[in-house]
Amino acid sequence: MADRERRRRESAVLSGLRDLRIELAVLNHRVGTKVELKDVDFDCLDVIARHGPLTPSALAARVGVHVATMTGILNRLEDGGWVTRTRSDDDRRAVVVASTPDRQREIYRMFGGMNARMAQILGDYSEAELTAIADFLDRTVTAGRAAADELR
Repeated sequence: MADRERRRRESAVLSGLRDLRIELAVLNHRVGTKVELKDVDFDCLDVIARHGPLTPSALAARVGVHVATMTGILNRLEDGGWVTRTRSDDDRRAVVVASTPDRQREIYRMFGGMNARMAQILGDYSEAELTAIADFLDRTVTAGRAAADELR
């Protein structure tokens, strides 16, 4: 009986993650559409904003696209004023890509409704629960990255 209940709870968590993935994809797509960004462009911009500046090859590896495809993505992002490309301080032959703060603020404002809802939800959890949730998410991201790497 306890095993069946455990499997039911695990199934509910996995189902919830799938539902979350879909809802976040829809939200990101709608925000991207409003600012005229393709989904993959929007994903790249988010990675750059959170983990940049990055080289185009590092960004391509991170989001799972070919380096040649990344050139087109970065051209669109640069043309739209979303990113800048500059020479690396470490290696003058290398290019690094950074997000444009003013344009990032524009996107952040569009997520205001979701951010406010998340603040309300998170406010309902104790410090210990938030620690457990953060650990779960971190481990889930690591598992997802490893699974994606295996498919390369």
